[in-house]
Formats: sequence, C-alpha cells, structure tokens
Amino acid sequence: MRSSNPVFSRRGFSRDNGYAGFNTAPQAGYAQGNPYAQNPYAQNPYAQQGVRYGAPPQAPATTDRMTMDDVVMRSALTLGTVAVGAVLAWTLLPVSGTSYALAFGAAIVAMVLALVQSFKRTPSPALILGYAAFEGVFLGVISEMYNSRWSGAPFQAVLGTMAVSAATLLIYKAGWIRVTARYARIGMAIAMAFVLVMAVNLLLVAFGVAENGGLRSFGPLGALVGIIAIVLGAFFLTLDFKQIEDGIAYGAPRSESWLAAFGLTMTLVWIYVEMLRLVAIFSNND
Repeated sequence: MRSSNPVFSRRGFSRDNGYAGFNTAPQAGYAQGNPYAQNPYAQNPYAQQGVRYGAPPQAPATTDRMTMDDVVMRSALTLGTVAVGAVLAWTLLPVSGTSYALAFGAAIVAMVLALVQSFKRTPSPALILGYAAFEGVFLGVISEMYNSRWSGAPFQAVLGTMAVSAATLLIYKAGWIRVTARYARIGMAIAMAFVLVMAVNLLLVAFGVAENGGLRSFGPLGALVGIIAIVLGAFFLTLDFKQIEDGIAYGAPRSESWLAAFGLTMTLVWIYVEMLRLVAIFSNND
C-alpha cells in the first residue's frame, strides 16, 4: 500500500491523479474568472515542494467538482457498509473457530481490495464498497469476540472513536494543528517506524521469542502502545481533513470524494480497533 491506514497507503492518491507530484500545467477552461488560471497553485503551500498531502489540480470547468456534501454522502455510504457488514457478521456468525477463520479471510480480502484501490489511478466505488463490506465482517466478528469477554467493550470503543474523531476535528478547525509539509513528513516517519516495530513484534510472538503478545500484551506496555496507535490515528485524521479541505478548495473532480471516504474509513477502522484493545486492557485492570 502506498501509505494508508493501517499500513500507510494514503488512499491511492497517486502521482498520476494529481495527489503527489501535482500536475503543474494550467488546466484548460480556467482563463475566464479564475485568478489562478496562470498558476493554479499560487496559494498552495504544497505545490512547490511536491508533498503528497497537498491540493489536487483543479478539475476542468465542464467537470463536476468535489463538495463537502459529496464527501459526507460517500463517507456515510462507506461507513454504513462497514456497519451493515459488522452487524450481519455479529448476528449470523457465533463466536467459534469457524467465525475466526472467516474473519481472518475477510480481513485478507479487505486488505487486497485496499491495495488494489491504492495502486489504481482513479477511484473505484466497487472496490471501496467491497473493502468496506469485508472490513465490516472482520470488525463484526472481533467485536463479538471482545464483547463475549468484556461486555460492552465494542460500544465503548465506538464512543471512544467518535470522541477522538470529534476532538481531532475541533482541534484542526481551531487551527491548533497546521498540516504542513514538515508536519506530514515527521508524522509519517513516526507512523512507519511504529508499523515496522509492530511487524517485528508480530514475528517475535509468532516464533515464541516474545510471550503474551510482546508489545501488544494486555498489560501496561500494551496500553501505552495502544495509546500511541490512537494518537497516530488522530494524525491520519488531520491528513484526511487537509486532503478534503484542499480538494474542495482547489476544485478536485467529484469522483475524488470516494477517495476521501476511503481514507476516512480506513482511519476510523484503525482507531476503532485500537480503541477496542485499549478498552479491553483497562477492563482487565479493573
């Protein structure tokens, strides 16, 4: 994946669709009434630096442009698909070895679909909704598993995810966090280091070198790692908010709202899973 969550493929915003190198040639159809016709990136702090998280090129005048309503509707549809998949899995799949195997398979399929979308030049609603459906099945099974041992943990995790998302949005809108090129680079470096450490930890656990989950144990160390993961999820959210804000401001095509929905969904899934683990850890210590 190019950068996203959970392994950083930041949502398939590739160089070819204008989210990385930012096509610097002025777009046709902007000569009339467009103060940026000769330099569409005159006000774009990312354009000169080639940062992946800057604004996309403007869409042609004849193309529908992305709006906040588009992002909200497609995000609601994508997250709704996740929720429906989770409810069906919770309802129809009892806690058992078979359901765990199905959850693992669903997670693999979701990851493959996310990878395919990440490497595509254009957003595919079918891939994004397919990812959401299979991710929902995975979340439904693990949520039921956690609930069977820590009653109410999924509900608390949902509330925690909503709280983190709302707080991050408020902080972002208040201007307390400025998503600059330096901010993005430092944050992504930390996130990549975190994922690398988690991958090594997984291997150590698999080969019996680390016991009880290693860094992902259900003790104080595991709680600390979980908090770090949630903070990283909030960081991803700020990148998503900036991407949406710039996409609207610089006239990204309406189809790009699917990528915005895809990015938000992956980030919220990341936060929910980490929050679920954190709730379980704190419940163990009660």
